[in-house]
Amino acid sequence: MYLFHIPILLILNHSACSHRTPASEASNNFTPEHIQKNYKMVWNDEFDGESIDTGKWNFRAEGTVRYFATVDRKTIGVDGKGYVHILVTRDEIGNYYVGQLGTQGKFETCFGYFECRAKMNRSIGPHVSFWLQSPDIAKTGDPQINGTEIDVFEYHRKTPDVVHHNLHWDGYGADHKTTGMQVPWPGIEEGFHTFGLEWNKNEYVFYVDGKETWRTTTAVSHRKQYLILSTELTGFGGNPSEGTFPDTVTFDYVRVYKPLH
Repeated sequence: MYLFHIPILLILNHSACSHRTPASEASNNFTPEHIQKNYKMVWNDEFDGESIDTGKWNFRAEGTVRYFATVDRKTIGVDGKGYVHILVTRDEIGNYYVGQLGTQGKFETCFGYFECRAKMNRSIGPHVSFWLQSPDIAKTGDPQINGTEIDVFEYHRKTPDVVHHNLHWDGYGADHKTTGMQVPWPGIEEGFHTFGLEWNKNEYVFYVDGKETWRTTTAVSHRKQYLILSTELTGFGGNPSEGTFPDTVTFDYVRVYKPLH
């Protein structure tokens, strides 16, 4: 994910889910009502097994060095209790490792509602995220054709009560463009929270705990894209030398919905 400073939007009078609920009991209380009524679930992973379902996910970008860390599948594990944990680790000689799961080549889609429930990391240094990526993100010209990186949420401990929504398009070079929103959300650092994206041909609508947090018509992709869950160590979340490791983000589920009609 590309890094950029973005505006702040203040959301008032919201409630946050701050208690840990077993995955088997997780409700859709924070799924927007119109999604519950007018959409159907077409893809999901509740992480109910004891290992990653490789029919749904790839261990993404293995062995690549991303800023301060190397991507390694050993940072990812399902605990048998309905959760997947993606860690940031540091070994005895100071090497850092992060993890990424992606659905490229297994599940790619265009438009719909995308939701996860997750518990944030605790240490300065990493940032964690749920995002959609285009296989053609490196191409420039028209994001409707080439796609857009859509960061449903990003979180880090430099701003512990803020959720980040970001868009990136036209590659990551000289033509790169970006926009986004920082949403203050007191209590986000505690317990589990729900993050959603409603994506149609005209706009993106972002949600936190069932509340709309950002709506934009910028760089709307009409291209099939894939899902990513990740930890990163890029400096966006602060200086890794100040962090405490291992650190982890925990995902309860990922679900994708499509309109009934």
